[in-house]
Amino acid sequence: MDTAMQDRALGAVLASACGDALGAPYEFGPALAADHPVEMRGGGPFGWEPGEWTDDTSMAIPVLEAVANGARWDEPRTHGRLLAAWSDWAQDAPDVGAQTRAVLGRMTANTEAAAKAAAKAVHEQNGQSAGNGSLMRTTPLALGFLGDGARKPLAVAARRVSDLTHHEDDAGDACVLWTIAIRHAIRRGKLDVRRGVPMLPRERRTLWLDRIAAAESSTPEQHTADNGWVVASLQAAVAAITLGDGVVDTLERAVRGGGDTDTVAAITGGLAGALAGASALPEQWTVLVHGWPGKRLDWVRTLAVRAIERTPGPLGIPARRS
Repeated sequence: MDTAMQDRALGAVLASACGDALGAPYEFGPALAADHPVEMRGGGPFGWEPGEWTDDTSMAIPVLEAVANGARWDEPRTHGRLLAAWSDWAQDAPDVGAQTRAVLGRMTANTEAAAKAAAKAVHEQNGQSAGNGSLMRTTPLALGFLGDGARKPLAVAARRVSDLTHHEDDAGDACVLWTIAIRHAIRRGKLDVRRGVPMLPRERRTLWLDRIAAAESSTPEQHTADNGWVVASLQAAVAAITLGDGVVDTLERAVRGGGDTDTVAAITGGLAGALAGASALPEQWTVLVHGWPGKRLDWVRTLAVRAIERTPGPLGIPARRS
């Protein structure tokens, strides 16, 4: 087993949770000055405890559990179980994104078909459905597709999971791009946000290439006004990673961008952590981070290790010969 690759795989999941908890107290606030300290202090609009993760990580945990349990993402029952877990969590969650709450509330059953019908209805009612609520939870999915030849199946799975709650193409596209970038960072230790562009519909590729290029020449605070939109969230994350010097500086930049800080930092953490590895996370964060379902970050680490061990290829079980 390549220990560096394992460290990067763990880093993707753990840094996402750390970014979430770091950004929680600053949510809905303005952009901060470059020298403004960013602290895992708790508080914010929902009164989070210091180090407590929000809905971003809470929704990602059932995805991670499914990967750790060897779920098959081409089976409808996997998505049904995911929806059941989210529905149970949402009953008492202090914060559930408006798009996700609306879809879960409209579902007639915990099935993929019912969820997609509800997502379409919410989209038609509101005229849009490209919030960042599917991108924020997508990081753990990459851990189930680290083997050779798994890029296309990952793209299919990422879009399918996004479509459960977010009908609009931008949301699915963003999940495809981000999970493939995370997978590439884990496997190769390199940043390539464009890696997943060939997996998008042909007519949407130029649009996303332009969006990525714009993000690379921007700063996170340039996206504050609309970073609840999945495209702006992704662009803010790309900007933070492009400008950042290490995972801590990168996540702090994501938070200083203001607006939907917990979600932008969680998204940023997925890719920044896949580049830097879990070993780059400071202990003062990792010992503090916790959240639903009453667990600490070490529990998330254990789940992530199980997920890694199940993936076919270089980290886990041998890939079957065809």
